[in-house]
Amino acid sequence: MNAAQVLKQLEALSVEGIGNLTIRKGAGKHQYGVQLGDIRAIAKKLKSDHELGLELWKTGNLDARLLGILLLQPKRLSATELDKMVRAILCVQDAEWLISYVVKKHPDKEELRLQWMDDSDPKAARAGWALTAERIAKDPEGLDPAALLDRIEQEMAQADPMEQWTMNMTLAEIGIHLPKLRKRALAIGEKLGVYRDWPVSKGCTSPFAPSWIGEMVRRQG
Repeated sequence: MNAAQVLKQLEALSVEGIGNLTIRKGAGKHQYGVQLGDIRAIAKKLKSDHELGLELWKTGNLDARLLGILLLQPKRLSATELDKMVRAILCVQDAEWLISYVVKKHPDKEELRLQWMDDSDPKAARAGWALTAERIAKDPEGLDPAALLDRIEQEMAQADPMEQWTMNMTLAEIGIHLPKLRKRALAIGEKLGVYRDWPVSKGCTSPFAPSWIGEMVRRQG
């Protein structure tokens, strides 16, 4: 199956209303409005197809990009190619999928993390903070979490929404996984108040860092 055929299949699966919602969130008009479950089902049938994945990403169509992300083989992308992809993100949805399924599996992710953490592009910064949050949770050796808290305290309240989300994630992970810094992480979250009033569905955890930290620590027993 080539990219043109995939686009026709995606268009046929469009659902009224989905596209309009994502357009309001920054994806522009380049979306058919396909349910994420349908995109995953197509990816499962196509399996790994790196070249097709790249073609779909280059279309600029959000549905095609999400499908393409699932087909990519991270190790076949150079660090330069991945950096360009991160900077070409359309909205939160392709940012989340690209970071989760490609960036976090790339062999050069640590080098890219260091580069992106000081980048003025909020899309690159989002990826850098996401990788930092992952390091805090899985492999904090070599990091300076106290310095990270200093920076979060100084920058998060005014940060671009793209960057702010994963900066807040890093704050929460520090509070959850590093007990010695938990009190300070909680204090910073309370002081800044970022996501304090975020609407949360029943049974879900709030992204407000103090609530998030408290709930995850409680689950740890």
